[in-house]
Amino acid sequence: MIRWFRILPLAALAACAVAVAAEPRTYQIDPAHSEVGFDIRHFFAKVHGRFDDYSGTIVFDPANLAASTVEVAIRDSSIDTAQEKRDKHLRSQDFFWVEKYPALTFKSTKVIPGPDSSHFQVAGVLTIRGITKPVELTGTISEPLTDYTGRERVGVELETTVDRTEFGVNWNAPLPSGEPALQDEVKLVAELYFVREA
Repeated sequence: MIRWFRILPLAALAACAVAVAAEPRTYQIDPAHSEVGFDIRHFFAKVHGRFDDYSGTIVFDPANLAASTVEVAIRDSSIDTAQEKRDKHLRSQDFFWVEKYPALTFKSTKVIPGPDSSHFQVAGVLTIRGITKPVELTGTISEPLTDYTGRERVGVELETTVDRTEFGVNWNAPLPSGEPALQDEVKLVAELYFVREA
């Protein structure tokens, strides 16, 4: 359920930064320069939404990408589709049921390096409404850089598509034709900036 936009392109960050040493490092999400979102088709159009409250950690080893790990937790009550009535419905028992299940979580179990140092796949477990399922995401990662404040940063983009009904999110409204108004497939997309605090 996610589609991200870039607030600060990696190329711009690189222009004012220098490469840091290639060794395992632990970084935290910088929410000011990140987005976690989703896309789902409703009737003929895609609805885009995002979550505004989340946290996460990446342990990144540029010399051995397979040894890296990712963990993210998202407060589902922070959902925002720019339509308050719809957001209220999404927080209800029909969808995320935020009173009972306040967070969505993802934890990697394996990172699979791609054809080059910037591309990878990450296998892990996604939990929504207390239901945990294995998922696989495709991703890219930037080289670690030091910004103008002296803090080390790394940029990560992740995406996958899940079937929401596998996580107990079953609500729909059938059309007169019998077709569902809301698709089951949801695209999750994340553009994340991670920062290593001094």
